[in-house]
Amino acid sequence: MLQVIQNYNTGELKVEEVPEPGMRPGGILVHNMFSLISAGTERNTVETAQKTLVGKAQSRPDLVRQVIQIAKRDGIMNTIALVKNKLDTPVPLGYSSAGIVMAVAEDVDEFAVGDHVACAGQGYASHADVVFIPRNLAVKMPAGVSFEAAAYTTLGAIAMQGIRQARVTVGEKSAVIGLGLLGLLTVQILKASGCKVAGIDIDNEACEKARSLGADLAFTPESEFMPLVEHLTQGHGFDHVIITAASTSNQPVILAGHIVRHKGKVIIEGAVPAEVPRSPYYEKEIDVLFARSYGPGRYDYSYEEQGRDYPYGYVRWTENRNMAAFLELIEQKRIDVRSITTHTFKIEDAAKAYALITGHSKEKEKYTGILIQYSHRHIAPEPTPEITGRSVPAFPPADKVRIGFLGAGNFAQNYLLPLLKKNTSVELAGVSTSKGITAQSVAKKFKFRYATTLNQELIQHPDIVALFIATRHHLHAPLVAECLKNNKSVFTEKPLAMNFEQLRELIEIYNTHPGRVMIGFNRRFAPAVRDTKLFLAKKIQPCMVTYRINAGYIPISHWIQDPEQGGGRIVGEVCHFVDLISYLIQSIPVRVFAEIISSTREDIVSKDNLAVTLKYRDGSVATVHYIACGDKSFPKERVEIFCENSVAVIDDFRRASFTRNGKTKKTGGGRQEKGYRQCLSAFIHAVAKGQPSPISFDEAVHATVTTFKILESLSKGLPVDIRLDDRQEVLNGLSRIYTESQTGR
Repeated sequence: MLQVIQNYNTGELKVEEVPEPGMRPGGILVHNMFSLISAGTERNTVETAQKTLVGKAQSRPDLVRQVIQIAKRDGIMNTIALVKNKLDTPVPLGYSSAGIVMAVAEDVDEFAVGDHVACAGQGYASHADVVFIPRNLAVKMPAGVSFEAAAYTTLGAIAMQGIRQARVTVGEKSAVIGLGLLGLLTVQILKASGCKVAGIDIDNEACEKARSLGADLAFTPESEFMPLVEHLTQGHGFDHVIITAASTSNQPVILAGHIVRHKGKVIIEGAVPAEVPRSPYYEKEIDVLFARSYGPGRYDYSYEEQGRDYPYGYVRWTENRNMAAFLELIEQKRIDVRSITTHTFKIEDAAKAYALITGHSKEKEKYTGILIQYSHRHIAPEPTPEITGRSVPAFPPADKVRIGFLGAGNFAQNYLLPLLKKNTSVELAGVSTSKGITAQSVAKKFKFRYATTLNQELIQHPDIVALFIATRHHLHAPLVAECLKNNKSVFTEKPLAMNFEQLRELIEIYNTHPGRVMIGFNRRFAPAVRDTKLFLAKKIQPCMVTYRINAGYIPISHWIQDPEQGGGRIVGEVCHFVDLISYLIQSIPVRVFAEIISSTREDIVSKDNLAVTLKYRDGSVATVHYIACGDKSFPKERVEIFCENSVAVIDDFRRASFTRNGKTKKTGGGRQEKGYRQCLSAFIHAVAKGQPSPISFDEAVHATVTTFKILESLSKGLPVDIRLDDRQEVLNGLSRIYTESQTGR
């Protein structure tokens, strides 16, 4: 399919052939008919990408501060590599479209194949032939509403939210500052609400357009406008002023203060500096409000990505209901978008549209609404929600380990793939991601021979001998199972499974199918760990271990915190530290007790601040302090092991120190090395030589079950035993433990 993408590093914008997106739970696949270019927002995005690195830094000082913090923590070279990878990631453009439903996920019942829908969302309703849309970001189009008109729905919902912030009532006097696309829609909605409306813009033609769409008054700031304002408002001023302009100056805010009435409202919707002058805002006691995009639900992960709607009686106007209301106004002919549309480009010619809005077009034409049109070819629905991708080409025989890569997010692109690309023993055969644009980009960046959105194409391909899994957590166990069923070797990022049910099924498949499984516990292979392992090689007594992790805050809205997709940070990350302790002291845990902090603050995730005590079979005791409420600039990890009058310390995988008989030896330097390269090389070597996995499946199961037991301990408030001599406890169906822990504290 075709999609409009931009390279944020070079600024190059183009229409590229990429694989179609795959189906995911909670959403629909839509064949776009039209999408709308939001001239203001997308022009800023495109122009920022086209700036030099210094220009980008000046436009986003907030990101510069983040980069500086990362550099302090991880070093300049690592940070440069991370920034380069981020800049090289292609950016999909567009967030408002309309089209026909091609396929529906099994857990979605409000849509059917063939429905006409309006779609919203950055990264979803993109300028592309086919898009995946979560259920709450799509709304059915009323009969008689055209695709061209419905493509405006996201902008209409944004205008709706600004008006709702003003709490408009019939007969009030309203002003709109900024008569671009958003402003003209706002003028019409206000008129449909029974208001007297004035429009203000620096462009006389924009004022004329507002008058033609029903504005009672329209003027430029340079004109003698106060007598007109006093006449329209009987000398009181406007009840509310909605700022839809985009400006680097706070002049719109100053102007709004002059024309609004005493105790009136100023709603800031456009991108303007929120520098509010004391006078007249203080003298008039003006309320200053912000409108957050489409409405309630915006930026809420559970609403937008998980499809959890807000109760109608408590949140009357969500972003989805704003979208529906805007479409109803179009159906009732209260909104005219046809006269706002100035240009329509085919998807193949989308670059011309962006040249127009950035001023690089030879034709210096006026524009307002710019639509992108897609082929109206009939898309035959598949019998299942899965969309068939292109066939995988045959790979020629080679004396290398041919790899398929499933999932390629930031972690994979920053850590795994650069190392695999350098490994001369492998051939990067194919990569699969849920978004075609990502698959295409990763394939080009890391020299894969093939890109797809269908995991099964790589899993079932006869020439691919090893699969790497770096998807979201809930897919790990099912994909490992499929790889084993197809006699593949598989390297999966942690966690191995999300719950006992997944793990039980995976064990049963592992017991009856060939193939090797290795989980990405890379810390085992770090140089500091290697040296510590040698230092402790002859120990015969139990150890006392303290492992402190300054993990940093991750908001509850992040997918990792989602019980269904991420499983939380205990399942998703604490397994790393459990495994490393077991590896270093050469024993397995038999009992665990865990506690978390108690907090009523919404920005603190209690389970992310965790103290775990582990008792090991050899008598050792370890404590794991997993902390998310600290400062990220502080070193992340420190391991201290006390045993037989000896002390070993691993300091953030940069250096290690070993003290015995009054003497201390230090190894390492300032560079952090967590063992990623060595871990991947060990797996590739095992596959090439036909050797067992460097990390046994049993060890992976032990670490995984321990994290489930941590959750059980939190649920019960008591220590719990871990019986892992055989796998019977897992096979006996203890999925209830995980379920109970999720409903506990």
